Amino acid sequence: MYTTVIGNYPKIGPKTRASSLRKAITKYQLNEITESELRQCENEVTSEIIREQEDIGLDILTDGHIRWDDPQTFFASRIHGFQINGLIRYFDTNTYYRQPVAIDKLEWINPISVNDYQFAECCSDLPIKVVITGPFTLAKLCQSRYYKNVDSMAKDLAIILNKEAIALAEAGVPIIQFDEPAILRHKDQIPLFSSLMSVLLEGVTTRKALCTYFGGLSGIEDEIFDLPFDIFNLDLVTNGFDLDSLKKFPVDKSIGLGIIDARNVKLESVDEIQSNIYKTCQWVDPEKIQVSPNCGLEFLPRSNARSKLRRMVQAVTSVKEMIS
Repeated sequence: MYTTVIGNYPKIGPKTRASSLRKAITKYQLNEITESELRQCENEVTSEIIREQEDIGLDILTDGHIRWDDPQTFFASRIHGFQINGLIRYFDTNTYYRQPVAIDKLEWINPISVNDYQFAECCSDLPIKVVITGPFTLAKLCQSRYYKNVDSMAKDLAIILNKEAIALAEAGVPIIQFDEPAILRHKDQIPLFSSLMSVLLEGVTTRKALCTYFGGLSGIEDEIFDLPFDIFNLDLVTNGFDLDSLKKFPVDKSIGLGIIDARNVKLESVDEIQSNIYKTCQWVDPEKIQVSPNCGLEFLPRSNARSKLRRMVQAVTSVKEMIS
């Protein structure tokens, strides 16, 4: 049984270098510092985030997505054919992103996240997983002036992100997590989604995780669990703890148990977390469980995120001791 996070981590917090990063971004936009100086500040904050995850006691880390403006523009701005437009709401959250628009055929140019992984890897001896926004979700959150429909754009994005995943696998990434929250809003399009995932994963030789959040899998569990992923990260908070999905979980796969609410400052009790882990152990081998928040933590204040993760680690440690 392992502990991890989903992806992003709060940048804001007391006694952190996050304020320095914000100042550096502003200065860079005003041409007051060089790109190299901005990257150095990003590196310092990334190192800080990784150390904080280690100190909390997590087993599998991310780089906290300190360099990301948001999950869409981080990738789209580095893919040929996209233009970044104005702000639009991100799902039903209180955050916004700059919507990418396809104005030409989309093409992969160079690895987008390999350098970031290599830096993060040097900051810790623990496994660092890398997150890619999946082609279905990226297409749904973009517009197109080039493609006739979203499906065509999504197919090209699957090819592009497959190249990115292969580059990451070749760089030694132990786990690549593909984020696909949009499928939960478009469950009727599961046939398209499944075909995209086949293209996305072809030739990717490292462990692969599918992460869905902002909802549950009800109605599409069979189709999702049939996909060739090694790990399925499930949101078991938004629609409540869905035991029916767990009963259908394949015995040969690992589950990402999203049972910490990453969109609510209220702290879960250690007993509550333990109870949900025990429920899962009825249907899933404990060695195949990764306990995590239900989505990225950047919706929370830094202090709340830390407190939630500490309780999560405490609960997992207690459960492991009891079942060993």
